[in-house]
Amino acid sequence: MTKYVEHTITDSIAHVRLTRPEKLNALRLQTLDELVATAQEMRRDRGLRAVVLSGDGDSFCAGLDFAHVMKQPGAIARSFAPRPWRGTNTFQEACWAWRRLPVPVIAAVHGHCLGGGLQIALGADFRIATPDSTWSVLEGKWGIIPDMSGIASLAELIGIDRAKLLTMTARMLSGKEAYDLGLVTDLDPDPVAAAHLLAAELSSKSPDALAAAKRLFNDTWHSSPRRVFARERIEQLRLLFAANTKATQKAVFAKAAPVFGPRGGPR
Repeated sequence: MTKYVEHTITDSIAHVRLTRPEKLNALRLQTLDELVATAQEMRRDRGLRAVVLSGDGDSFCAGLDFAHVMKQPGAIARSFAPRPWRGTNTFQEACWAWRRLPVPVIAAVHGHCLGGGLQIALGADFRIATPDSTWSVLEGKWGIIPDMSGIASLAELIGIDRAKLLTMTARMLSGKEAYDLGLVTDLDPDPVAAAHLLAAELSSKSPDALAAAKRLFNDTWHSSPRRVFARERIEQLRLLFAANTKATQKAVFAKAAPVFGPRGGPR
């Protein structure tokens, strides 16, 4: 069977690619299933240090392949049903699963980043894009709304007025405009190479500290200061006695590169 998501792991950095370039990596239901399965597999890998997401060919992802997907009403219904233990359905988990990974995830975006593709990119921790890439909350063009976790992601990154404007108008933005708005972390003419450079930089830090920082930010971003302070204490106590923390401190004193073991803490 044709696969629409493939990945390789080199030096503990995973490169996950959408592999339907002839259709601008438009999403089939199978693509969503493969994204979920790939993220779940990587979540179990304690040796993993970072993930780069990209699309083969001329685009990152042009969104949902409506012509194909709408021919499968039964499969749509199954994919739309939420899993109680996760709180997401397949459409949402294909994007949100990258939030659940205890390692940094970097989306490298070129060409089209539309609809469901934009929501996958927003599921990453960081987004590096070409200045001329094209971004849109495209669902409004089809008379629907973003329902692949995009509302929650937009709420984190931009003000409510701009989030409503992009959602209601389906306005097209360049990568530069998306950067100015706060949807894009950085601009680069070669986003895949830049993403791998960032992944390598992050991999030089304690994997336990990276995982703790990601959990802390993701779990408390809209919480009260009191709850944030409590979580800070919990995460810090774990880190103070972690083997990778000791490896970091030893390397700092020795002015050498740290040698880390498997990531500890929760999966």
